[in-house]
Amino acid sequence: MQKPQKTTIFGKARAYLALTKPRVIELLLITTVPTMILAQRGLPDIWLVLATLVGGAMSAGSANAFNCYIDADIDKVMDRTSKRPLVTGALSKTEALIFAYAIGAGSVLWLGLLVNWLAAALSLAAILFYVLIYTMLLKRRTPQNIVWGGAAGAMPVLIGWAAVTNDLSPAAWVLFLIIFLWTPPHYWPLSMRYKDDYAAAGVPMLPVVRNSKTVAIQIVLYSWAMVASSFLLIPLGQMGWTYSVVAVFGGIWFMLESYRLHREGSRGEVKNPMKLFHGSITYLTVLFIAVAVDPLIRF
Repeated sequence: MQKPQKTTIFGKARAYLALTKPRVIELLLITTVPTMILAQRGLPDIWLVLATLVGGAMSAGSANAFNCYIDADIDKVMDRTSKRPLVTGALSKTEALIFAYAIGAGSVLWLGLLVNWLAAALSLAAILFYVLIYTMLLKRRTPQNIVWGGAAGAMPVLIGWAAVTNDLSPAAWVLFLIIFLWTPPHYWPLSMRYKDDYAAAGVPMLPVVRNSKTVAIQIVLYSWAMVASSFLLIPLGQMGWTYSVVAVFGGIWFMLESYRLHREGSRGEVKNPMKLFHGSITYLTVLFIAVAVDPLIRF
């Protein structure tokens, strides 16, 4: 790790922001607003939406900051993470830890006082699961790490649903399941691209400990399960034609891309795994836009 650097107040602010992994937070919040619209069957109160988004961003930022603190030794080995603030010295580990605790506690209090305590409890559960179960227990021990880590990434939809209804209906759990099953075929292509990085850091991501054919088979299996789960929302969420059409055609596209990667993996060389990685983000974004638009059109 590099020696601490002298930074301006704006440099510190940028470092703290980087510690939260804002691009990851952005993806998580993309799923929250559509979930709230579906739960409301219309447009929720704007202040409730803003309060939920702020609390959710703080929660995810806290989990990511704890992750950076715990994985600082890994991050300095991997090229992909070598610019993170604890590696460059822009922040000290003490600063990072205090920040992680502060915004984590703040997220629970914020959601509890401004939204409801069920949303706050789910926020706390997401932080604890991501930090204790994924980062500390699973990440360095099992190639199934990202599978179970997906549960933390799926929590924002439960938080969004609870924010509106103060309960969790079957439709909320289907949304959770979609993201949970989406995570492996989303993240494993990235792990294939940076396999050498993970191997150097001693992290047993699936592409590190299994050949490309095995990884590709797993991606196809999870893709099938994810697409099937997206169809469950049609009856349980009382979805109309807008969502149904997007789920069908989006699912077909995702499966075609998964099988493309599978064909390459079977030959032992995956040319561009990042195509599925980036495509999976587009797929999830479009699917959740449909989740939001569908009830607005019909109600």
